[in-house]
Amino acid sequence: MTDPTTPQPDDQPHDLVGIGIGPLNLSLAALAHGVPGGLATAFYDQRPAFHWHPGQLIDGTTLQVPFLADLVTLADPTSPWTFLNYLRQRERLYPFYFAERLHTHRAEYDAYCRWVTDHLPGLHFSHQVDAVRWNPERRLFEIDHSQLGPTGETEALGRTHARNIALGIGTEPHIPDPLRPLTEQPTVPVIHAADYLQHREHLLAAGHITVIGSGQSGAEIFLDLLRQRPTGAERLHWLTRTEAFAPMEYSKLGLEHFTPDYTQYFHQLPERVRDDLVPRQWQLHKATDATTLAAIHDELYRRTLDGGWPSTVLTPGVRVRTAGRLATTKLELHLEHIQQGTRTRLTTDAVILATGYRERPLDRILAGLDPYMRRDARDRPRIDAHHRLVLDPSVTGSAYVQNADTHSHGVGAPDLGLAAWRSAAILNHLTGKEPYPLPRRTAFTTFGLTPHPTPAIPGQPTPAHPPLTPLR
Repeated sequence: MTDPTTPQPDDQPHDLVGIGIGPLNLSLAALAHGVPGGLATAFYDQRPAFHWHPGQLIDGTTLQVPFLADLVTLADPTSPWTFLNYLRQRERLYPFYFAERLHTHRAEYDAYCRWVTDHLPGLHFSHQVDAVRWNPERRLFEIDHSQLGPTGETEALGRTHARNIALGIGTEPHIPDPLRPLTEQPTVPVIHAADYLQHREHLLAAGHITVIGSGQSGAEIFLDLLRQRPTGAERLHWLTRTEAFAPMEYSKLGLEHFTPDYTQYFHQLPERVRDDLVPRQWQLHKATDATTLAAIHDELYRRTLDGGWPSTVLTPGVRVRTAGRLATTKLELHLEHIQQGTRTRLTTDAVILATGYRERPLDRILAGLDPYMRRDARDRPRIDAHHRLVLDPSVTGSAYVQNADTHSHGVGAPDLGLAAWRSAAILNHLTGKEPYPLPRRTAFTTFGLTPHPTPAIPGQPTPAHPPLTPLR
């Protein structure tokens, strides 16, 4: 009988092992499945099944990218794992066709991804990766993992070997330090937006509710709460540090910041320039869809038709200095208006923290690779143009990175519209071939005076950028 406390090795090394099965690594797994000649792959995730932001699948909310930004289409529209094939298998192509939807419901995207995980081989849920090491004798990565039972207990230990790995552990809810004391008040509902739907009924019963954060999640939650509250008795506050409840930059040329061309341009910039640039681009990815802002305004306007005003307060430019419990059933927020320099206090019965997400640190899983890792001036892992950790040359395998490289590849790092392109680029590099030919140019914008070189395709003219005259 196998001892469950002893790692059981898999002596047949894989070409690629993925750690985490979110949309980005699921894209990689789906495209790897279609590589001619086949790749030996395995992907692990500690969750019992795939679910994409289940706490934020509010009725009617949609993706902010078109349906073509599925797991595979922008790299291989003939793949069996496209969203359109999902609709075909569900006999829903005609309803989708007549719906004329460019942006699908979030719940539908979640269902599509779960359909892929139900049919794609090589995915292992309820498997927690505990450690990753480099074995110099075998010239392979060693991946230790625990197989988890229904209640999260360890049922068996295993060890897998791989020539290459792909890290796709995603992000985690972020709570700024001044707001952390709020989460320590069990008698008052304080939840992160990631868990909104699980606590929605409890929140709706609260007398006064405060939403902190004005990104897409905060706006959708505020709108959902507003629609459920009686006219004239809404009792809602919506606060944000940003200077305005600003719309997402969604112009067609603005969207070219989410192209491979811009990703490649950004990676070539000096580190200090990249670090300065990302915070200034918040409206590209941390603002709110204009349609959602319009829906909020419409709902507020409707409530003024009888001559009154809704009991709501929407205030930008506000930060929470400190926060704590008031008595046993209320919270007190100490607020400061950044521009005015004024301060006040707000008493509330419930708080929703729409304060975003942060990339999960790689250090825990990659502690065994730390001696080999190269870091930048801010002690972050260096990541090369092929989406690989920069490791010591003695490590002959590649450790690819998904959604942990905003500092090196820009605001498009978590964007679903780049998932298929990045997966294809990784597989092209891993195989040393071109199972997925990639476009030579993807944007009308030339982001620098020295454009990214455009590779030639035999038999086709190379598109030329307008000539630039050097300044003297």
